[in-house]
Amino acid sequence: MKENIDKANLPQHIAIIMDGNGRWAKQKGSMRIFGHKSAVQSVREVTEGAAELGINYLTLYAFSTENWNRPALEVEALMQLLVSTIKSETKTLLKNNVRLSTIGDFNALPKKCQKELKEAMDLTRENTGLNLVLALSYSGKWELLQAVNAIVQEAKNNKDIPENIDEDFFRNYLETRNIPDPELLIRTSGEMRISNFLLWQIAYSELFFTDVLWPDFRKQHLYEALLSYQKRERRFGKTSEQLNESVGN
Repeated sequence: MKENIDKANLPQHIAIIMDGNGRWAKQKGSMRIFGHKSAVQSVREVTEGAAELGINYLTLYAFSTENWNRPALEVEALMQLLVSTIKSETKTLLKNNVRLSTIGDFNALPKKCQKELKEAMDLTRENTGLNLVLALSYSGKWELLQAVNAIVQEAKNNKDIPENIDEDFFRNYLETRNIPDPELLIRTSGEMRISNFLLWQIAYSELFFTDVLWPDFRKQHLYEALLSYQKRERRFGKTSEQLNESVGN
């Protein structure tokens, strides 16, 4: 499939809702955490695949604000897995020129997670290849509320807030203020919902749903999503005729 991908028509930014770890583990007769551990290989594959193609940004929905409501043992195991994975993968990120960053409520994470993440982000800060963004303790509604509250607070502090707030102004208060909106959103496991992810940013994203459970997701599945993306016409509210006229001019 890789050979059929048009390198001149790649999305700048791919976002992925990594779903199905628990069901994958259940099918294997194992505990949910086994699915989460097995999913690390999928993260490696997709990160490597995106970097090889020259994708600029890859955002992975790793842990939502709602995930804090899961059983305490599972949350603790996930946080420990996050720490150990960051420790073991930082050298690979450096080797492959990948820059790591996060979006979400960073301060809600355990101190050990914050420490490992900060060290990895500092070490990879100067890398110029793929930008790997982990959405941790993140949700779209949380992000929008944070933005509104920040604007309200600045107004209270007599900062210069325009009377009519436009999209460009509002965007500067989002977690993704320095990141282009994703052109392609992938969700695994057959579920067809957004699950509170990048609600502002995916207004015009192409959506790709696959039945593949996340621990089984590999480069070939990424290529399949990209080939589907490249067959679509992105109109942004315009007609096909308008787009063709624009290309002709």
